[in-house]
Amino acid sequence: MVPRHVYLAWFLERVLMTEMRKHDMGAGGRCICPKCDETIPHSDGVRCQDERCQSCGAKMLREGSHHHELLQQKKAKKESGTNQS
Repeated sequence: MVPRHVYLAWFLERVLMTEMRKHDMGAGGRCICPKCDETIPHSDGVRCQDERCQSCGAKMLREGSHHHELLQQKKAKKESGTNQS
């Protein structure tokens, strides 16, 4: 069993890292639709994932965010798989 103070330290680190990461992107930037690649300017104080694409209605992603990078990797992997066939 993990001692309580070790768990508490781990938990606090996770919470603080999450809070710090929320503001890593800074002001400005763009929100991008993961389905149709439509982009809109990022609005300060509004998370991109709270925005909906005007073209298809999907939740938007912040351009350059971790989730956007994951989407790009997934698309690249899918494209390289179809190119090999």
